[in-house]
This record gives sequence, structure tokens and C-alpha cells, in this order.
Amino acid sequence: MSEHKKLYDSVFNLIEHHDKWMQTTLNLIASENVSSPAVRSAIVCDFRDRYAEGWPGERVYAGCKYIDEVELITIDLAKKLFNAEFADVRPISGVVANLAMYTAAMEPMERMMALSIAHGGHISHARKDLGGTAGQIRGHKVRNWVFDDTEFNIDVDASMKLIRDLQEKGDEIKFLLFGGSVFPFPHPVKEFREIADEYGMTIGYDSAHVSGLIAAGFFQDPLREGADMMTASTHKTMPGPQHGIILAKEMFADAIKRASFPGLLSNHHLHNVAGLAVVLAEMTEFGVDYSKQIMKNAKALAQSLHERGWQVIAEHKGFTESHVILVDVTETPLKDGATVEETLEDANIVLNRNLLPWDKKRGRDYRTPGGIRLGTSELTRLGMKESEMDTVAEFMTRVVMRGEDFKKIAEEVGEFRKDYQKVYYAFDTETPAYAHLRFM
Repeated sequence: MSEHKKLYDSVFNLIEHHDKWMQTTLNLIASENVSSPAVRSAIVCDFRDRYAEGWPGERVYAGCKYIDEVELITIDLAKKLFNAEFADVRPISGVVANLAMYTAAMEPMERMMALSIAHGGHISHARKDLGGTAGQIRGHKVRNWVFDDTEFNIDVDASMKLIRDLQEKGDEIKFLLFGGSVFPFPHPVKEFREIADEYGMTIGYDSAHVSGLIAAGFFQDPLREGADMMTASTHKTMPGPQHGIILAKEMFADAIKRASFPGLLSNHHLHNVAGLAVVLAEMTEFGVDYSKQIMKNAKALAQSLHERGWQVIAEHKGFTESHVILVDVTETPLKDGATVEETLEDANIVLNRNLLPWDKKRGRDYRTPGGIRLGTSELTRLGMKESEMDTVAEFMTRVVMRGEDFKKIAEEVGEFRKDYQKVYYAFDTETPAYAHLRFM
């Protein structure tokens, strides 16, 4: 056997190992989900090998007559699901959708408001010295919202004052961005519509984490509350392929179209557009029940952890109103988020470390932060409900708080997972959730 054939085979062996491992884990990564068999069928179609530059019906490439029809269906489903005047389903990720939003709303170097990373903001919102997309790629000067650590949300009065002070100094703000990647509570969008109109600002909303909840009519409704544009990832609380969407008022349609193509995209991963059409149809049919259970599970998991002595953030607010839970682990035996993350992964419980708002003051950074972030989207997709969340909390407690043998826990987690191997809240559910379907 040639060396190249060995490497070829090793790739498929590793894929198989990964898929089998996923069948035995509890995945609590808040930014992940598992696609339905129908979505997976769509994304292996021949669209994956084709090009379709431009808008449907206005392509630069030939051979798009069926691709165009699918993309128009996807656009129509997105507009109806989010009650949006305009939808662009071409961005290949949430970050690309954000870049298109910035491009449509601002000139390079103009100022914007966004959450800091420590307060839940995403790296695509951040300034240049942090390597953030907004600052590094577009040159935007990013000012951070004033944050209330106790309420775990934007401080409206203090942020309003900051904006007025900046405007009076001549440091003009052009864009107000809401949303983030640690996002347990709705943001105060409607409170800033008046000041945005006063100073001619555009309001954007990054719904990456909560797009599925918003589509189902929960969490909040940014486009009705005053947002001009809303971006979304399609693989978090929306359980689709990895892709992005921009939703907006019609007045921004031309600017967004031009930002997407030719500005940021050539081809736009057409197979994932087909997969997105499927998941939008699934969310139209099943999204209310699915999202409702995601939020129930998040509250149940947070409460179960709290009862076992974990310091879950925002107890006085019911811990969360989304899928996301944030936990301060500095008082646990393992002391920091990185060690908790690594130890739980050895026990087949997958989550991620996360900065806490006060970490910087305590000398912590992203390498050894004080927190962990959990999400309930994927476990809910597998059919788990509140009682299972209590079991998950107990597994975590045995590993982190009691120091039990992680190998033993990993075996028990694998045994527990045997009853949860199919996708729910979808049209097609017979194919196992993590089955590797290889073509020969």
C-alpha cells in the first residue's frame, strides 16, 4: 500500500472515530447542533460542485436553473419565518454575514458600538488590536457597550450617556450592534431606536446563537423592536448546515446584495443553501416545540447545577432565557474553565471554557478563564428533556466536584447515550444522528 493511500485511509478512519465518539458524548457546546438526515441528504447533492455567482436570475454562471429555484425557495422561507422584508441566504457563515452587514451599513473606519468579548461579544464584533473582524478587516473603531455584570446585560442609561458624550466630542457613532455569543437574555434594542434616529445610526443585531429561538417566536423580535438588519448563523439554535443569513428592511436590500457579491463572495456553497432550505422548512413545522424545549432544558440544567453547588450566573433572573448557561467555576476544585473543559472532555462531556465579565480584573484571560459556557440545543435535538438535564448535571458534578474517575464516568455517559441516537423535530428521523454515510 502506498503512503498516499495510507493517508487517504487514515482520513476516513478518523472521520469514523469522530462519529462513533459523538454517539457516546454529551455535547453541550452552545454554538453547535446536529443536522437532520434530510439536511445531510441535501448537502451531499451535486450543488456542491457548481458555481452560481450573483443573485438568482442574475447569475454570472450558466447551469443554475434548478439551483436558482432552490435558492428562491430558501429566501422565501427565511422571509416568512423571520417576518422579514428582505433575506440574503448567500453568506457562508455568520462572520461573513456580519461583514456584509458592516459593509452595507458603514464606510471603512467608521465607529460602532458592540459588546466586549468578556461581556459576551463575538470576535467578529471586536476591534483591531484583538484581531476582531470589524476592526481588522473593515478598520472600524469599536466602542463597547457599558455592561451591568449583575443583570448580565447592556446598561441602557450608562450606554446612552456614553453615546451622547462621544457624539458631542465628535467621535461619531454610525452603527449600534446588539447580540453576542454568550447571550442568555434579550438585548435592549427598542430602547435605542430613538437615539439611533436622532443621530442617523443604523441598528444591527447578530442573532447567531438565538436565530432558531427568534424564528420560533421566542426570546425577542429584533426586526420589530427597531433593528434595521439582523444576521444569523444556521447551525446553533437553528439546527441546519453551517451557513449564514442576512435579514433586513427592504431599504438595505441593494447595499446587502452588493456587499455579498461581488464584495465578499464568489460562489456561496450551494449545497448548504439546499440544506438551509430544508432546515427552514423543519423550523417552520417543528420550531415552536423544539425551541420551547431548548429553553426548558436550559433552565432545568442550570437549576440542577445550582442545586449541586455550581455557581450558575444570574440566579436571580432564572439563569437564562435562551439556550445558553454561563457558570463561574473558580470555586470548584478545578479552579478554571480550561481545566474543567479538558477534564469533562475526558469524561465524554463536551463544552467550552468562557471568559467572565470580571476575569480581566482578576488577571485571567481566554487561556484560563473563570467560566464555562453550556448550551442545550443538541441534547434537545436528540430528544432529551428536563429529567435528562438532571442526569447531565449529576455526571458533571461527579467529575468536577467529587473528582470521580473520568474513565468510569465516560463509560456511563456512553451507556446513557444509547437511548438517544436519533434526531427529533424533523421530517425524516430514521437515520441515526451521527451515522457516517460513505459513498463507495
